[in-house]
Amino acid sequence: MGPFSMILLAICGVAFAGGGILLSKVLAKAVHNPQKGETYECGVPTQGRSWIQFNVGYYLFALLFLIFDVELVFLYPWAVVAKAEGWLALIQVVIFLFILFLGFLYAHKKGALKWM
Repeated sequence: MGPFSMILLAICGVAFAGGGILLSKVLAKAVHNPQKGETYECGVPTQGRSWIQFNVGYYLFALLFLIFDVELVFLYPWAVVAKAEGWLALIQVVIFLFILFLGFLYAHKKGALKWM
């Protein structure tokens, strides 16, 4: 096995991805439709310029949601092994949730959870 298998795996991965892209370029006909290039937002035609600046608070709110959502996903593996681990698992999850709650309090104090 060793390094040869990793190099072979990398070459096969690049060849598979590149081959798929190349095959789609060769077999698919290119249709250029000006309507395809327009900005589409919820079925409503755009008015004015499409490239406008948004308040950074929206991105911050979305990132906070992702952070807390992904961290809560880690509770599932804990729930699977909680009974086998006993009290140690309970103590660990309480510490985990406490740290998560501290992050929530920090974001709330900074005003990151206020909708614009």
